[in-house]
Amino acid sequence: MWRERQLRIFIYARILVSFLFLVSTVALMLKEPEAMDDITHNGVIRLMAFSFLFSAISHFSLKLPRFRHFITYLQTIWDLLFVTVLLLFTGGVDSPYSFLYLLSIMNAGVLLGRREAFYTASLCGILYGAISDFQYFGYLEVIGLSREAAHAFGGMQILYNIFMNLMGFGLTGFITGYLSQQARQNADALERKNVNLEELERLNRTIVANLESGLITVTREGTIRVFNRYAEELTKKTQQDVYDLPLERLFPEMAASVRGEQGRTSSGECAWKGADGEALVLGYSSVPFSDGRGELAGAIINFKDLTDKIRMEEALRRSDKLAVLGSLAARMAHEIRNPLAAMSGSVQLLADHGTVAENDQRLLAIILRETDRLNALITSFLTYARPVSPHKERISLGGLIDEVRLLVSSDRRFGGITLTAQVPERMTISADQNQLRQVLINLLNNAAEAMPEGGRVEISAHLASPEDGDRAEQRAVITVSDSGSGITDEVAAHLFEPFWTTKSDGCGLGLAITYRIIEEHGGTITAESPPWGGCRITISLPA
Repeated sequence: MWRERQLRIFIYARILVSFLFLVSTVALMLKEPEAMDDITHNGVIRLMAFSFLFSAISHFSLKLPRFRHFITYLQTIWDLLFVTVLLLFTGGVDSPYSFLYLLSIMNAGVLLGRREAFYTASLCGILYGAISDFQYFGYLEVIGLSREAAHAFGGMQILYNIFMNLMGFGLTGFITGYLSQQARQNADALERKNVNLEELERLNRTIVANLESGLITVTREGTIRVFNRYAEELTKKTQQDVYDLPLERLFPEMAASVRGEQGRTSSGECAWKGADGEALVLGYSSVPFSDGRGELAGAIINFKDLTDKIRMEEALRRSDKLAVLGSLAARMAHEIRNPLAAMSGSVQLLADHGTVAENDQRLLAIILRETDRLNALITSFLTYARPVSPHKERISLGGLIDEVRLLVSSDRRFGGITLTAQVPERMTISADQNQLRQVLINLLNNAAEAMPEGGRVEISAHLASPEDGDRAEQRAVITVSDSGSGITDEVAAHLFEPFWTTKSDGCGLGLAITYRIIEEHGGTITAESPPWGGCRITISLPA
């Protein structure tokens, strides 16, 4: 590729030189016809025209790669012949064009190499010396070169001219060959480096684009430069949108930390609100990078959305805590239940005995009532601590919700509450009907108790499919929303823990049992307060 470019340059230069020689010769012939004889006129014009034509044919022949090497040698040979014939037509030793031999040597050195440059220099010296000697001894008078012109220089001057030209040709061949070799080596090395740089650039773009985390580079001034695909998907902004944008405009907390630790490696977490208004937690690490002079140029920031991970860790911690607590509670409940049953039986016998005074009868009735309540609490606790594996079957969700609405409609707590349901027709899920009924009743009871003055409760459901449309991953989402006073983030964090309750007369097991049932079904349950108020419980189950 490098040699082809050089060959084209020399061909273009020869075409231009031939054209200029042709034009100048014709102009001279028209202006001063006596300046040279007809033979010289015609010879020079034919030579220039042929050189022009030969160069044009060589140019078009370069399109044939298999002839390119041959054309290169042919061009070098033609250069020697062209200059030699030109010297013969323009006065021999008197010709001002002997310097063109130097261009032939340079041409050979650049196109073919150092060895060919020495060969061409030697041939140039032989040809020039032969022309000078033959003219001096009168062998070229037949073509119009008189010996008197050579004798006018003198024998020593002719030898001196030949010697100096030989030295010039040799030095030109040496210098051109050396520089050509260095240039070719540099060109080959540069081409290899260009290939490597292109490969590295493609590899870098591919790695950056396909990272499973966000990658941003910022300048010392804190303006964004690189913004990979993960960052674009998270922020819903493109590279063009954020280029040269200050980082604090996009990630304020992250920018403050990175700016404070400029020049040092730093890491941390920051809160960020997404494009849809969802609060996210981002984990990030920042590493400084330097320019070619070793000075600080900016920072590379790698970040990732940790929201799901944090929620999962919280769920795992809650699950571990509940598992340990459940195992311990099951044993304690079993040990408490046996003496409680004995105490209840003994009190019942005393109450049935006729000799107990009336005041004592009231005390025994209180003991029996509280014993029954304690037994019910232990029963609920055992239900939470040792959940029964669900017996899953295909059930109509709409029919189940209608049945639950009918069951709670007779409860006085729902007297001032409007209960509505929005469930798609023929929507079915795989679940334990009894356990799911218990979950819905628990949630509705909690919603009713949160609105003693009345309000509105809405049950809705829909199917949520992943983006790839895989039906095996489809999930059923059920939400129970009320118009009560809502819950705080602190309450939402502890809502499903056992024995944690905000009710004065509650035991804190209803929602804990609900959580365990949903967990046994392979689903999730979350609680939040929507921006418009109230409380919303969201259940996600495999559909």
